[in-house]
Amino acid sequence: MENNKNQTPGGMFGLGEENSAFAQYFIGKSYLKPLTDPQKTVFIANVTFEPGCRNNWHIHHADKGGGQLLICVDGKGWYQEEGKEAVSLSPGDVITIPAEVKHWHGAQSDSWFSHLAVECPGENTSNEWLEPVDDEAYGKLK
Repeated sequence: MENNKNQTPGGMFGLGEENSAFAQYFIGKSYLKPLTDPQKTVFIANVTFEPGCRNNWHIHHADKGGGQLLICVDGKGWYQEEGKEAVSLSPGDVITIPAEVKHWHGAQSDSWFSHLAVECPGENTSNEWLEPVDDEAYGKLK
């Protein structure tokens, strides 16, 4: 269900706090609500993007395993892997991102968007943040 003025962003998991620690890797504002303790289990967080917000291109590195799962829970979003067309996302969609795949994700221009981000366990995992998704390319998405 697409967000409108009468809905609260963040969906059933809630908006969380402004994601200021990673703001330099986003165009627009995002919000983070951790749902699990990474010291005790797999890390899962609800990430909410304001309309038009997207993260930079990035890669989840791992020597073995790793990667990320996105479980879309509210609004409308985009996911794109390098060299492929962007995919429209809606609640219920699940995206599996293997380690070493350059990609980005975020909200569509006219909708808030939330997904659960699941960090997949792996050996020697890390994130590499890259260039922003430019306004011209983002603006062409329909």
